[in-house]
Amino acid sequence: MEAKPWRDRVQQEEELVEQLQLQVSQAAKRRAQALLDGVDELGSVAEVARALGRSWTAVDKAIKKNGPGSAGPNTTK
Repeated sequence: MEAKPWRDRVQQEEELVEQLQLQVSQAAKRRAQALLDGVDELGSVAEVARALGRSWTAVDKAIKKNGPGSAGPNTTK
């Protein structure tokens, strides 16, 4: 059985990386929305952070970076 040419393998892996980056971006947006739902339920970013055992700055950054109205990470080439 002949191995795929390296160019084909590189192209295949680039396509996979692009798909994975899109999935990560979508997951980050869903996570930010879930964090916002937590803020609505618990009343503050600090309370959500405490409930998750995370710093409030990490929760705040996740919401600001990926929440509604944010452009989020640029995954286009």
